[in-house]
Amino acid sequence: MGRAMNTELGEITIADDVIAAVAGMAATECYGLVGMASRTITDGIAELLGRDNIARGVEVDVEGDDVRIKLYIIVEYGTRITEVANNVMDKVKYVLETTTGLRVSEVNVNVHGVRVGAGGKERHK
Repeated sequence: MGRAMNTELGEITIADDVIAAVAGMAATECYGLVGMASRTITDGIAELLGRDNIARGVEVDVEGDDVRIKLYIIVEYGTRITEVANNVMDKVKYVLETTTGLRVSEVNVNVHGVRVGAGGKERHK
């Protein structure tokens, strides 16, 4: 569906997939986040998405002037989950509002897993 905005030069439409990709990229910049997870959990195991599929870990709901985002993430073992989630919420809201001009009313975070991050893997080698 997307979000349409009228300007003096014409109409701008931002597709939901673009909003999802921007939200996913903003989230992955946060400390303590291993990556985005698939929206569905298979056999109790969260699938870690690659950079090409980052938008699959984001749901976008546009209703009127409000945009609601739902993120599915995997956090790094040893980090405080609530701090990571709050940082992700703040970062996604800020980046979406500044880059797209949309008003973000909600950012909901679903933690689908905890994994050892890239730094942890190198320490255990």
